[in-house]
Amino acid sequence: MKKIAISIALSLALAGAAQAQCFADYKAKQDNPLRLHYGVAQVSGACSAGNATQQLRSRLAAQGWTLLQVQSVFGPEGLDQRKASAGQYYLRF
Repeated sequence: MKKIAISIALSLALAGAAQAQCFADYKAKQDNPLRLHYGVAQVSGACSAGNATQQLRSRLAAQGWTLLQVQSVFGPEGLDQRKASAGQYYLRF
């Protein structure tokens, strides 16, 4: 009985982790004229800088921006402290 309970608890924990929200803050630029921005975006899949870089590079390029750097990846607990700094680029891409 204990093994079943442990198995169920482990399954639920893994399912919750797979569905956890992930966000990244980043810096991007445009040329001619030079424009820079800091933003925050939601990332799907693995919550890693590599995954965020892949996703943001294509999202930003579609709008004429070049990704300079993914600064960090974090969960929803980090959103509020970054909202003001990201301004119009908060969850835009």
